[in-house]
Amino acid sequence: MSEYAFDPDRTAVVVVDLQNGFCHPDGSLYAPSSEAVVDDAAALVEDAREAGASIVYTRDVHPPEQFDGAHYYDEFERWGEHVLEGSWEAELAEGMDVREEDHVVAKHTYDAFYGTELDGWLRAHGIDDLLFCGTLANVCVLHTAGSAGLRDYRPVLVEDAIGAIEDGHKEYALDHASWLFGEVTTRGEVRFE
Repeated sequence: MSEYAFDPDRTAVVVVDLQNGFCHPDGSLYAPSSEAVVDDAAALVEDAREAGASIVYTRDVHPPEQFDGAHYYDEFERWGEHVLEGSWEAELAEGMDVREEDHVVAKHTYDAFYGTELDGWLRAHGIDDLLFCGTLANVCVLHTAGSAGLRDYRPVLVEDAIGAIEDGHKEYALDHASWLFGEVTTRGEVRFE
């Protein structure tokens, strides 16, 4: 695969849900693969930051009563209670260097565009290209990247900075993304110019 060149003025790295609840062994939805990509995601962020690209962090955050009375969509039923609002689990993992100029999105579903200000923020900053890293590949990364593609952003999934519960889940997500709405690359193939 050839190198991917990105204009830092029109690009953001989107770090999806690298939080204690998913990346720390004490987290309720811990996956070793999620923990394993923290350093790779941090390196991608640092490269992008040095080039002048924007950084967006998403945080999956659930008020304890979010799914009370839900008709169908109930993440607590599927996953158990996780990343509760105000909890240690909901905090970004150690190694995520969030700075004042970065944008942090609190989301309540798999899709970071749904019910948030993310689309407006990206458009206000003239961003067209999104480099995705984070976790889980086949859940929040896939749904957010797909939602980006439907909004006419260029979603590029950085495969060696994306975690999953199982390797097959990651393989499916990357294949699906590249087939349907986006592109897949590695950190070593990304450059800013």
